[in-house]
Amino acid sequence: MDIVFRAAFAYVFIVFVMRVMGRRELSSLSPADLILLVVLGDLIQNGVTQSDMSMTGVTIAISTFVLLTIAFSYVSYKSTRVRKVIEGEPLIVVQDGRPIERTLRSERLTLEDVMAEARGAEIEHVDEIKWAVLEAGGKITFIKR
Repeated sequence: MDIVFRAAFAYVFIVFVMRVMGRRELSSLSPADLILLVVLGDLIQNGVTQSDMSMTGVTIAISTFVLLTIAFSYVSYKSTRVRKVIEGEPLIVVQDGRPIERTLRSERLTLEDVMAEARGAEIEHVDEIKWAVLEAGGKITFIKR
């Protein structure tokens, strides 16, 4: 039962860390971020199962993660409030050709980051953007003027 509690704590902590990291970082993992996630997985495994190297311990830990993932998914499907906390909301980063500096700063984005994505959407200048929306998954979508 101890493994279940440690796995549940680790799961909630991982969700928290992913939300703190920010949505932009999650959509474009750098090599350093990928290394961090791999090492984090190993550290969490050690913290969850401690010295329990049995298949039972691993099965219990993995099952706890799967059940919590399903539970969080179901609760977020049913509750808008929980969905906003777990997944976040889309944020407008450019409106009518003007960058929203406060939002860019809070999401650790630069106008150059936004314009790099805009070029991929065949937008050459910020003045051509009616809205640029940072989606909950980290992708930026554009609506042209």
